Amino acid sequence: MRIAFSNPSIQFDMFSSKEDSHGVKPAKLATFIAHNVHISGNLEFSEGLRMDGQVTGNVVGRPGDESLLVVSDQGAIHGNVSAHDVIINGRVVGDVHVTHFVELQPNAHVNGNIYYQKLRMDVGATVEGKLTKVDPQQGVATIGFEAVPALSYSSLTPLSNPDNT
Repeated sequence: MRIAFSNPSIQFDMFSSKEDSHGVKPAKLATFIAHNVHISGNLEFSEGLRMDGQVTGNVVGRPGDESLLVVSDQGAIHGNVSAHDVIINGRVVGDVHVTHFVELQPNAHVNGNIYYQKLRMDVGATVEGKLTKVDPQQGVATIGFEAVPALSYSSLTPLSNPDNT
């Protein structure tokens, strides 16, 4: 794997300069979310996105683009994911819809269903959900921005104060 940084965008050559047997093409990772960033809300991207941070919301590659989402071992998504190609080495809590290829690397933890055309799963990766291979002729339905339930604090009972102060 080769990562080369060029200003102003980031280049990420997944494998070699030619297409891998899985069909993942070298992609331009135009967007980077650092490990100390937490985004609350839905996120739509084009081209490529490398996520080392956290997103609470759906992460969607722009429909029609051959988008690439890379979730590093530091990255996490609490919401649904939809993209052309997805490489996960972090945590996803939600369904993953991939129109082409998904790779689950050794530190990947997915709590949700995965819909894919091509799949590679390394030893150590875990999935708590169904793996569903989709016929390329039918395609994979991409997700829209569905609401992700917000955290509710109203149902929490306040701690009692024994001193009544």
